[in-house]
Parts: sequence; structure tokens; C-alpha cells
Amino acid sequence: MRIGALSQRTGVSVRLLRYYEEQGLLRPVRRPSGYREYREDDVRTVQNIRTLLAAGLNTQTIATLLPCMIDDDQGLAPACPEMLSDLHREQERIDKAVADLLAARSVLDVIVAATPSPAAAESVACHAVDGTASAGIDASLNNALPSPTRRR
Repeated sequence: MRIGALSQRTGVSVRLLRYYEEQGLLRPVRRPSGYREYREDDVRTVQNIRTLLAAGLNTQTIATLLPCMIDDDQGLAPACPEMLSDLHREQERIDKAVADLLAARSVLDVIVAATPSPAAAESVACHAVDGTASAGIDASLNNALPSPTRRR
């Protein structure tokens, strides 16, 4: 299949498929006409590349890892035991990223819980318009804005 067909089947742009080739992740056969010819299993390879990229692996690591992986339609399975320490290191990195994201989510949860609802915010805005809460705002604005008679 040609690059456009692979792009359609995988949802990955032609430009990105060319990038994967430049990085050594895909190795299409070149026809005498110069066109790239992809095999059926390249569809699965592209899907695996996307999965590994989404897991946070860089293309250099993926290029090292892909030749050592067996895809038996059940997912990727390691074929090179010597990659195990690298894979454990990647797992630890991902676990840390997940923990960092969960911590950030907790902070956002606290902020969201402490933020008044839009209805409550409208109530405050209404008081400002009717003058009941505007005295403090007016004083702040007067101090923040230059007086028309004052020079800078």
C-alpha cells in the first residue's frame, strides 16, 4: 500500500509517517518509481508507535525497542530480555508522571471547590453595580489609575 493509504488506515498524517521513516521507525520498500510501499503489518507498527509515543517514550527509544518486540495481535511482547531494565526505567518515569498529574489534579480540585459558583459570582457583581460593594472597588481603582491632572 502507498503512504496515503497507510495514512488513511492509521489516522496518522503523511508528513508524520515520513518523519517516522526519518527516525528509523518505519522502513517502507522503495519502488523503482520512488514511491514508498508499505506492508500490511506496517499498519500495526504505526499503531504501536503511537501507543509508545503516548506512553511518553521518545522516538530514539522506540527505534531501539521496536525490533525487539513481537506483535501477536494481543499487544506488544518483549523478545529481547536485555531491554527489561530500560522498560522498567520507562515504567518508573511514567509512574512519576502519573503521580505528578494526580497531585496537580488534587490542587485543581481544591481550587474548584473553593471557587464560588457562577450564580454566587453574579450576586457579587450585582452588589457592585447597585453600589453596595463598590466603595472598596472605587478606592482601589482611584489608587491604580493616574489622575487626569497628575503628570507621569
